Amino acid sequence: MAERRYIIEKVEPFEPEVGRLVSMMEYTRYTTLREVEGLTVEQLDTKVAGCDNTIGMLLLHMASVEEAFQIMTFGDRDLNDEEWNRLEAGIDLMPNEGNEPDFYVDRLAEVRKRTLELFAGVGDEWLDRQSSFGWDHPANHYFKWFHVFEDELNHRGQIRLIVKELKKRESN
Repeated sequence: MAERRYIIEKVEPFEPEVGRLVSMMEYTRYTTLREVEGLTVEQLDTKVAGCDNTIGMLLLHMASVEEAFQIMTFGDRDLNDEEWNRLEAGIDLMPNEGNEPDFYVDRLAEVRKRTLELFAGVGDEWLDRQSSFGWDHPANHYFKWFHVFEDELNHRGQIRLIVKELKKRESN
C-alpha cells in the first residue's frame, strides 16, 4: 500500500467503503509513526510547558482507544471490567514512563493488525450500523472509526508540538 499512500481508494481484501476508511487510517498511522521515529525513552517521557501529556502517553492512548473501539463496534458491547482495567491508563492519558520506543510501535502495530483482521470480516453495510455514542448520541460505525483516526490526528498534532519544543530545548 506504501506506493499508493496518497490515494484514498478501495484496498484489498476490504469492501470499497471499508477499504477507503482503512486507507485513511493507514495514512494517519504512517504519519504518526514518522513523527516519533528516532525518539528516545527520555523524549517519549518528557512533558513540555503547556502540554499535560507526554508523547508516550499519547501513543498508548491511540492504541488503547483503537482497541476499545474494536470491542465496542465489532463486539457490539461496552468494555467489561477486565478490559477497562487493562486499557484505562491509555484511554485516560495516565502517566506511563520508561517504555522503549518499540513498546509503543509494537503496541500500535498489534492493535492495528487486529483492527484490519476485523475490518476484513465485515461489509460496507456494517459501517452504517447505528448505536449510541458518548452520552447517548446516535452514531454509526463509520463515524466511530472516523473518530478513532480523528483522535489520532489531533494527538499527532500535539506530538509535533512536543517534538518541536524538545528540539528547541536541545539546540539551546
